[in-house]
Amino acid sequence: MTDSVVADIPIGRIPWDIQEPGHVETDTVHHSGPKAYGLYVCTIQFVDIPTLWSERYAIMGRGQYETVKAFQFIEQRCPFRLIEIHPDNGSEFMNDHLKRYFRDRVPGVHLSRSRPWKKNDNRFVEQKNSTLVRAYLGHMRLDTPQQCLLLNQIYQDMWLYYNFFQPVLRQIEKIVVDDGSGIYRCRRKHDIAKTPLQRLLDAKILTDEKRLCLLDLCQRTNPRELRRRIYQQLHQLYATVP
Repeated sequence: MTDSVVADIPIGRIPWDIQEPGHVETDTVHHSGPKAYGLYVCTIQFVDIPTLWSERYAIMGRGQYETVKAFQFIEQRCPFRLIEIHPDNGSEFMNDHLKRYFRDRVPGVHLSRSRPWKKNDNRFVEQKNSTLVRAYLGHMRLDTPQQCLLLNQIYQDMWLYYNFFQPVLRQIEKIVVDDGSGIYRCRRKHDIAKTPLQRLLDAKILTDEKRLCLLDLCQRTNPRELRRRIYQQLHQLYATVP
């Protein structure tokens, strides 16, 4: 990571109340086990703030080729246009190759980055790192191409299950109030739970072709069977870990 790359990407965070889909936080989850040595599997995760639509892809290591491959896969599958991409300061994101890739391949995309050591600047994807990656994989070490392939098969089913069938709450109000004793507290209000797909449809940004394709896929999928298959594959993955 060079100073010129970092200086060229503004610091900030995406507002929690932004309404237009396409403003995504991204992060890397390491599956190195207790010690980060050698080559091991990493998960690249995207979370769209307005809809909470999430994308995950497993790669071997954090090299330029593998990271670009993950972004290409996510970009092709993501049903909406990427407007803003907000990573932390990891070297897999903060480099000339990735900056050039996004600005060449996604014209007009805005790149921003978190403040160093401020995980709350990437709070949406950090929360999903916990609930949609660590909750299933813990801190086990994954370091073979076969494990990486199986994990991506699991992520394919999780993409469908969590975006199409799992309702999520979204904050719609945040106010700071004095409780009368001089202590200020933050009070939050949330909307009615909806799936990320429902939130995306409500935004009315999809083409008719894309909207009908997603609805058809939803109607053809049995969520109970999908969830059972996810856990079957997870047990297969667990069996590969010494």
